[in-house]
Amino acid sequence: MNKKALLAVALVIVIPVASYLLVKHYSEEAVQMPHRFYSDSINTYVKDGKEYTDTIWHKVNNITLTNQLGQQVSLDDIKGKIIVADFFFTHCPNICPTLTQNMRKLQNGLKIRDNIKNIDTAFIQFLSFTVDPERDSVSVLKKYADHYGVDHDIWWMLTGPKKKIYDFALEEMKMGMGDEQNVDTNFIHSSRFVLLDKDRIVRGYYDGTDSVAINNLARDLVFIMLEKDKKKKRNLFGSL
Repeated sequence: MNKKALLAVALVIVIPVASYLLVKHYSEEAVQMPHRFYSDSINTYVKDGKEYTDTIWHKVNNITLTNQLGQQVSLDDIKGKIIVADFFFTHCPNICPTLTQNMRKLQNGLKIRDNIKNIDTAFIQFLSFTVDPERDSVSVLKKYADHYGVDHDIWWMLTGPKKKIYDFALEEMKMGMGDEQNVDTNFIHSSRFVLLDKDRIVRGYYDGTDSVAINNLARDLVFIMLEKDKKKKRNLFGSL
């Protein structure tokens, strides 16, 4: 196995599993869990004479678009799944190929873990939204997806009306907020991956061109999976 292959395996297997063991041993309170972004409101109430505060976090609304297979798909079709998303276009000459390659590493890493540990990885969905839908037709996206080894079941490359996609990126995914770079509303071109939990709440932004950031994303995916495991009492990793 060459050095690149070893690095890929370490990225998608060793680091997440080590993170899982850390959480299992020290509990959620002892580690830095991915925090939630963008509260919509804060409710305060009194129960048994004690005041409580509940934060209503921003939940990404549903959107229906067309994937690389020509299918009409929506976020509601993948309810309960963890989502990793990015925004790209197929004619991008610089960062987009790197974003796609790094997303593929995550995709392939899930397959490796699934085969080795018999882990159910069906609760993660990858989404790539084109920001150039005029040129990125279904056939163009399909060709691009096949070129990069995209698994069509767990990774959708999405196209549709430009305004719909841009409104979704800015208003729902908040791509123009908390970013050191200015986002041009006429042409959104961000290097960030967005992590949504199973409730479609934003849990993190990651530089999709940076290996350290991708490692952090792989780690945070495990933490989010553990949250799901805790609520549904499922052993995601089986016997390690």
